Amino acid sequence: MKSLDFVFQRLLKAAFVVLGVVILNFLLIHMAPGDPASVLAGEAGAGDAKYIAQLRAQFGLDQPLYQQLWTYLRGAATGDLGFSYRNQLPVMTLILDRLPATLLLTGCAFVFSLVLGILLGVVAAYRRGSVTDSVVMTGALVFYATPLFWVALMAVLVFSLHLDWLPPFDMETIGSGYTGWARALDIGHHLILPTVTLGLFFTAIYTRLTRASMLEVMSLDFVKTARAKGVPQAQIIRRHVLRNAILPVFTFASMQAGQLVGGAVLTETVFAWPGIGRLMFDALLQRDYPVLLGVFLVTAAVVVFVNLISDLLYRFVDPRIEAAS
Repeated sequence: MKSLDFVFQRLLKAAFVVLGVVILNFLLIHMAPGDPASVLAGEAGAGDAKYIAQLRAQFGLDQPLYQQLWTYLRGAATGDLGFSYRNQLPVMTLILDRLPATLLLTGCAFVFSLVLGILLGVVAAYRRGSVTDSVVMTGALVFYATPLFWVALMAVLVFSLHLDWLPPFDMETIGSGYTGWARALDIGHHLILPTVTLGLFFTAIYTRLTRASMLEVMSLDFVKTARAKGVPQAQIIRRHVLRNAILPVFTFASMQAGQLVGGAVLTETVFAWPGIGRLMFDALLQRDYPVLLGVFLVTAAVVVFVNLISDLLYRFVDPRIEAAS
């Protein structure tokens, strides 16, 4: 019963969080300067007031803001996220077409950064004060402080244009006609650069966090006792230190889903990756409000879902955590 109550409470909180995000984003977007009707009319070469008023009425922009909000919430509750002004397609269709590419990119970047970050953090803590420790932490600091777009551009220049090792743009080779494993390998080849670029920043964070957490646990009494009993150092690190030091890393990692999607906007733009980050960037330039709101809603739902899963997994990572907490 405690587990069911825990899940129900988390689901209820998640629903309120998503609802709050939707309302806040709706109000902020409509407060921003610019009007989709004016943009569309200007591009059509017919910027007279009558045509703009006709467009505003067609898209429901002439209604009071509270009525537009209620219409949007009512539609979102049934899975209708509106119609894209620019693409002339339902927003849900656009998002579902782009979402798998973003989930693939952010998922690979998350796993890459978490595994490599923990590994480097363990090595740095194990070799504390050595040259290896200095090199690892200096590298982590460099990638933490370097802007993501600069890393992406340099990666394209070095590994694609200069060395010609990896493809610079898109998700797969255009016109290749690959199917099955050949297509999967082609997508994997295109995935390397954006995954590493997006993951390096978070790798630096996990490296520093793992090292600090490990050093804190290594100074505790039970570790000193195990060392005094003659337990091998590698076993102490693996069975005693890492298991207790990993919880802060796990907690922080569960909060990174939103930042990964935010970073994916830059990464997808530089590498022409066909995901929702690039879709959101294009919609922002085009004042395509329904697409922006749809992307924000889906992103918020993904972040809340990831945090819900992490809450449920806490008990397996650390049995001391009660489900009712």
